Amino acid sequence: MPVRVLPAAPGAGPASLAGELLGRVRAELPAVGGLGEREQVLVSAWLTGLRSSRTRRAYAGDVVAWLGWLTERETDSLAAGRVHVDLWAATQLDSGAAPSSVRRRLSALSSFYRYCAAHDLTGRVPTQGVARPVVDPDYTATVGLDRDQARALVAAADADTGPQALRTAAVVRLLLHNALRVDEACAADIADLGEDSGHRVLRVVRKGARKAKIPLTPATVAALEAYLAARAGAGEWRQLGGPLLATAAGGRLRQSHLWELVRRLARTAGIGAWEQLSPHCLRHSAITFALDAGASLRDVQDYAGHKDPRTTRRYDHSRDSLDRNAAYTVAAYLA
Repeated sequence: MPVRVLPAAPGAGPASLAGELLGRVRAELPAVGGLGEREQVLVSAWLTGLRSSRTRRAYAGDVVAWLGWLTERETDSLAAGRVHVDLWAATQLDSGAAPSSVRRRLSALSSFYRYCAAHDLTGRVPTQGVARPVVDPDYTATVGLDRDQARALVAAADADTGPQALRTAAVVRLLLHNALRVDEACAADIADLGEDSGHRVLRVVRKGARKAKIPLTPATVAALEAYLAARAGAGEWRQLGGPLLATAAGGRLRQSHLWELVRRLARTAGIGAWEQLSPHCLRHSAITFALDAGASLRDVQDYAGHKDPRTTRRYDHSRDSLDRNAAYTVAAYLA
């Protein structure tokens, strides 16, 4: 989401520049405002250099938590050493954090301290040499849906009542039919809707700031148009501006809204693991359905927006099936 701050006046001194920097970052990431004055400036300067809003959001939370941990141990942020990082990582794992989460948090710390070292604020990078937890590339803790559960969830969305019922139907299809990431759905604007080669599409910004056109299924298009037509009232929805998914007041829908929505619908649909579901579970399920339905790995990689096909293969739960072994294909080809 764009952040609007007042620019510093021409020729402004360091204090004005720091004020502009803090205003920009705190507007986007309010958690940074809870840090001490020096740490706010350090973290804000570092985050401003990160181009991906997704990375800024994740890394900000990681470093804010780390700095809070140091404060509890009366340790200055620039005086922390490897022993602190080792202990912190061990504490994270002992408390049940996933190895993949701890790896990401260590990456955030490494990025922060490399920035500080590059600007001569510290003479060491305390994460250097710290062993990263081993991550099983074939394991995911994400809860998936089966086909019947997915159908029940869509039916629950279509049967939803209340002033935002039409939005609910559109949201579920964007997540479950089009496998959108939750931040992609929330960041989309009405202006991002369009057409290309006979397809109705939604333009999104994916990981790594990569732009993509997502073809929308007819059911998704119908749900979106019904929702937008209701928003427009007597007017034409194509004349609307602002976020694609909006609150009743017209503001941008937050990711927390979609978490609450998915769990509420899953509970209504009678899905036993409803408390464990998240918007990502719908994306995870959609990618798995695509592979199970016989779509090629290349096509599903594009559908999911994965940069690495190995990421897509993690969703192929039947890839070890002996019935699909390539030996049979080779023998038939040579026969």
